[in-house]
Amino acid sequence: MTSVRILNAELQNLSFAELLECYTSGMLVGLNVDTFMKLQKNAEYAKICSAAEFVVGDGQIVIGASKLLGTPLKEKISGSDFLGAFCQFHRHNPAVRVFLLGAGPGIADKARERINARTESEIVVGAHSPSYGFEKKSNECDEIVNIVNSSGATALVVGVGAPKQEIWISRHRNRMPDVKWFMAMGATIDFEAGTLKRAPRWMSQAGLEWLYRLSQEPRRLSRRYLIECPPFFWLLAKQQLGIYRDPHQTYPSNGGTSA
Repeated sequence: MTSVRILNAELQNLSFAELLECYTSGMLVGLNVDTFMKLQKNAEYAKICSAAEFVVGDGQIVIGASKLLGTPLKEKISGSDFLGAFCQFHRHNPAVRVFLLGAGPGIADKARERINARTESEIVVGAHSPSYGFEKKSNECDEIVNIVNSSGATALVVGVGAPKQEIWISRHRNRMPDVKWFMAMGATIDFEAGTLKRAPRWMSQAGLEWLYRLSQEPRRLSRRYLIECPPFFWLLAKQQLGIYRDPHQTYPSNGGTSA
């Protein structure tokens, strides 16, 4: 399996179909411009992404960046597309039982109902919407681990935003021995529930999904997209010039070979 280096992350160079076939276990992380900028500041997050079994490019801007660097990724793989495809792909596989963790009260349950209805299966076996700041509450984390374990789930989807979701998975995955698939999925649970609308396909293909999301939630997302994300392009230029430096220490790669 080949990989592509963008800033301080190694991304697997897989098509959507190839990922569905080869993703048989492990942690799946999708990186977009926002999460690349978080990787520059958060050493724990960077270490987790380096150790994740599957890291993919989530967003047309990331795909464009890979082309600019001369190592093009095959395809954009966003969580909001992949979860539905994963459930459809495994809808008749009794070994795959999905649990949804994230979003606001009742939203994960609604996503569960919609996915099961669409796949005409009971592939999603459980759903839970945690409280705000749950990751800092040891009692609630213990309760969530117990709920997941009791559900019989073998695949856990965590959608509480990066890097919180990846850090939570990393800290607790060993406590859920029956779970083989761990997916960090951002707002995907909200999309599946229908509480957030996805950008029109043409905007997504043009790399303008961020603009659509900004128009939906300007107060929450304006700082992210207008202040925190633009420096990504300066860092990308530095990589092109060979002067980018990883702001953290070097971590072992996730096993890919450079494309």
